[in-house]
Amino acid sequence: MAGFERIGSEQAWSGRIASVRVDRFRHEDGEEVSREIVSHPGAVAVLAHDGEHLYLVSQPREPVDESALVELPAGKLDEEGEDALATAKRELAEEIGKGARSWRHMKTFYSSAGFSDEEIHVYLATDLYDERAETDENERIEVQAVPLDRLDEAIAASRDAKTLIGLLWFRAYGDGGP
Repeated sequence: MAGFERIGSEQAWSGRIASVRVDRFRHEDGEEVSREIVSHPGAVAVLAHDGEHLYLVSQPREPVDESALVELPAGKLDEEGEDALATAKRELAEEIGKGARSWRHMKTFYSSAGFSDEEIHVYLATDLYDERAETDENERIEVQAVPLDRLDEAIAASRDAKTLIGLLWFRAYGDGGP
């Protein structure tokens, strides 16, 4: 036992991008607790650079009243049978019109483990080339090519968690890794 066991689960709501369930857990000391959990299929984010520029996207994020939040290209794991790397490749082409010859997994993390099971997989994409993919007609994305020597400014300006994690990881390790 991992300090607790799930003893029940009931779906409370289901939507297009997430669902909510109420799970019951029993801890080792016998105490039982209920937790509301936002269930999400997971997502990817891509830190793409060509040696001179880092590619970010700006788009409206209505839940936080941001008309142009700057983020890493990203998307949710919503295609049946598609793994995280394949999703990252698809999202990079859809959002910034690029493909990459070199891919490396940087980090996987929980977006907010206190209430959600969403995991985000961050990839580094280099040796870029032009690649076209069909985009979602509802997305309002503007691509931003940020000079690599302005990485610290991009970090300071960022308010998005996946983007901060990707940028800070890149700042700490560059194209390598721990």
